[in-house]
Amino acid sequence: MNPKLPFQIRKRQIFSLAIFGILIIFSQIAFSIYKKNQHYEKPQITFITPKDEEIILTEFNPNDLDESQWKNLGFSEKQVKTILKYKDIVGGNFKSKAQFKKCYAVSAEKYESLEKYILLPESNSDFKNNQPSYKPYEKKKLNIKGKFNPDSYTQKDWENLGFSEKQSAAILKYKNYLGGSFISKEKLRECFMINDEQFSQLSPYLILPSKTPENLAQKFEKKKEKEVVKINYYFDPNDLNQEQWQALGFSEKQANVIVNYRERNLRGSFKSLEDIQKCFMISPEKFEEMKPWIRLSIADKPKQTEEKTVVAEKSDFSKINLNQITFKQLQEFGFTEKDSAGILAFRKKLGGFINKQQLLETYEIDRALGEKLIYVAKLDNSDVPKYSLANAPEDWLKKHPYFRYSADRIIFYRTSYPDDKKIWKYLKMKPEYEEKMRLYIINDKL
Repeated sequence: MNPKLPFQIRKRQIFSLAIFGILIIFSQIAFSIYKKNQHYEKPQITFITPKDEEIILTEFNPNDLDESQWKNLGFSEKQVKTILKYKDIVGGNFKSKAQFKKCYAVSAEKYESLEKYILLPESNSDFKNNQPSYKPYEKKKLNIKGKFNPDSYTQKDWENLGFSEKQSAAILKYKNYLGGSFISKEKLRECFMINDEQFSQLSPYLILPSKTPENLAQKFEKKKEKEVVKINYYFDPNDLNQEQWQALGFSEKQANVIVNYRERNLRGSFKSLEDIQKCFMISPEKFEEMKPWIRLSIADKPKQTEEKTVVAEKSDFSKINLNQITFKQLQEFGFTEKDSAGILAFRKKLGGFINKQQLLETYEIDRALGEKLIYVAKLDNSDVPKYSLANAPEDWLKKHPYFRYSADRIIFYRTSYPDDKKIWKYLKMKPEYEEKMRLYIINDKL
């Protein structure tokens, strides 16, 4: 047995470990030198935001858009609220492109991209002269994104195509009249709400047969024969009630719509044959059938323009309360239909006038005539509703012309501070606005 063997083994192990250690150190040094010589480029990261999305633009009237439609044009929620508030400030409607451009929520670049699609006159003077530089309904392109089955379309879908709310509702009523389906392109074309220009745009995309099947066509012909009502007597459309319109061949719903159109939209009467023709429930064919028998009580009179001719006063206006004055009395005093309706609409929104000067805040009325009226007439505001800021109904705050822009803040502050003085303090309103608001606050002193 060799006594040196264990030592030799240890010697080799130590020698091997030393060489292995040297190799590790050398590798670390080489890696450090290599790392210093490398140059890393930071990756460029591009974030895709909603602004990068393509926005399909079509002609539009800014006065017809709701919040979702403004968002579809690329505006943020905050910008949309600002635009809608600005629209209310200028009287509820934009009069021109120039006026719309002044809204600070619309940047110069955004306005430039929208300008050619806006259906408004260039300036306010064009609007006032009633000589708009645009034709709103001429060759308006529908927003069609691809083939579709119109039977599955909701009212919102028809509106998104480019039809108005009333037109869309009428199209769906026509579908229900057909039994819940448009059946064919031929039948859809008969819908009086869709003109030839619009149908030609829709036709290539409609998932419907071109022709109506013979069995269904015969069924509709028989149905029409049964529903035909021959008119053989003269009538005044301003004297007809709902049942009498039904006697002329209209359904109960159609008759109800026609009466409402006359009473609400035309304020009680058809002024001309053109007014009757414009009612969307009366088809062109039905109008032609009715026309020879119509004896409109004011049809032969020249159409009244909005001339502010003062009519001889029959009422004693010194005894009339401005919070009870009627549409006819305002006209009797000399206001036009538009001015009279505007005064009553503004009074209704306020809940009643607190002082006489408020009548002059009505948008674009004859100020001289208004000053004459408030000088002559009296005012009783005892029935006008008033509230405290802490207890005012939310709905009232959001609809009242003086409170609606601050309604959300009032509702927020009063959850923590049910004291009017503190709410006023946090609102920080301009003095002229606060003064108007306090008119409708109960037991409040300036």
